[in-house]
Amino acid sequence: MDNAPQALWRAAPNAAHIAPASRGEGDSEVRTRWSLISRGTERLVSEGRVPKSEWARMRAPHQEGDFPFPVKYGYAAVGDAVSGPHEGRSVFALFPHQTHFRLDASQLIPLPAGMDPRRAALAANMETALNALWDAGSGPGDKIAVIGGGLVGCLVAFLAGKLPGADVTLIDVVSRRADVAAQLNVNFALGEISPRDCDASFHTSVSAAGLKTAIECLGSEGILVEMSWYGDGETPVALGGAFHAERLRIVSSQVGKIAASRRPRWDYGRRLAKALELCADPALDCLIDDEVSFAELPDKLPSILAPGAPGIATIVRYD
Repeated sequence: MDNAPQALWRAAPNAAHIAPASRGEGDSEVRTRWSLISRGTERLVSEGRVPKSEWARMRAPHQEGDFPFPVKYGYAAVGDAVSGPHEGRSVFALFPHQTHFRLDASQLIPLPAGMDPRRAALAANMETALNALWDAGSGPGDKIAVIGGGLVGCLVAFLAGKLPGADVTLIDVVSRRADVAAQLNVNFALGEISPRDCDASFHTSVSAAGLKTAIECLGSEGILVEMSWYGDGETPVALGGAFHAERLRIVSSQVGKIAASRRPRWDYGRRLAKALELCADPALDCLIDDEVSFAELPDKLPSILAPGAPGIATIVRYD
């Protein structure tokens, strides 16, 4: 490919445009077919709300520019390898929204045979969900609540629901998420109508109300895994009531580091490859409920990332 790659650049708060970007370096050229918008993180990036203290830690693989702006950001791309060791295969890469790029073959993961390339774009978020299950130490038979029915919350519920005998409830304030929960084969609860005496709860709603619900769901000695990232915002934490008497625990989970329980044996490549493998289930197609072409992405992005925007996951199509 001789033409210069085009990428999505965040130029100012809630403003983006398509402009040339670095092709990258490596032995493999990839033509992008799909990329996925990770709404929570990309909303903070688009609003310029990444705290200065986190500018270095929040850099995405192959990011160009610096926070707050201008910046090329994103980390879930699926494309066709047109040169290199994987030539002729569909591959996943942690790469921003861009038409084509070059990487070393070691940074590309070939899709398992028969996997839908569109669904494979969920892999980066699946990796976040997998890491959270490891952080919680959840196991067969556990009673589990997931607060927040966005993409990451749904993926956590999906994985937890695969644990033998687990009783998993997805909790959200949007009633139509009940249909999604049913397709993922987990229970659903609306808002504050939540289960009690849970072994673990996972909070993904980025709200004080959701965090309060996550605490209230727990039984004695239960563990709350906080997955929301608030950027430069703050939220109150309800540590009164039974929090201390019941010896509840709150742990953070973030995909930038492998869960401590797996760190001696797993590296990032192994974890990402497993996350991609876990995207094989067609039931996950219900999570991709919005599609936009790369050309129209700058115009559509503000509405996609608006607080309270409908839908779960938006995928970007490269024509």
